[in-house]
Amino acid sequence: MNFQDKLIIKNEKEINMMSPLTWAYVGDSVYELYIRTYLANTTNLNPHKMHVESIKYVKAGAQARILKSLNLSDEEKDIVRRGRNTQNHHLPKNASLEDYAYSTGFEALLGFLYLNKKDERLSEILEQCVRFVLNQLT
Repeated sequence: MNFQDKLIIKNEKEINMMSPLTWAYVGDSVYELYIRTYLANTTNLNPHKMHVESIKYVKAGAQARILKSLNLSDEEKDIVRRGRNTQNHHLPKNASLEDYAYSTGFEALLGFLYLNKKDERLSEILEQCVRFVLNQLT
């Protein structure tokens, strides 16, 4: 049994009934862990500099641009729409309301894929995220 199997005990129907904000809450962590691990494996930066570098990937504006660059299925677009349109009652400090809504949709998609153990698709999207940001920097 792997790590994920020990954490996720709900079935697909239960996961699909969760609030999109719950998916986004999980997706935020999944994405942050992926980016931190990526930077730890590909750079020799100290933790503070890795944090500064990670902001290029995880800030709401970056997530919104990444999301708009992805080729998503109709089901994935629906998940994003549900996450984007969910009332959050949280005003972003450093992002526009539009970017914040799209970043919530992006995180909802990642959380949904993670919770449903759709690891292959999740990996594809996460790899596309890194490529997108790297292409923006060059």
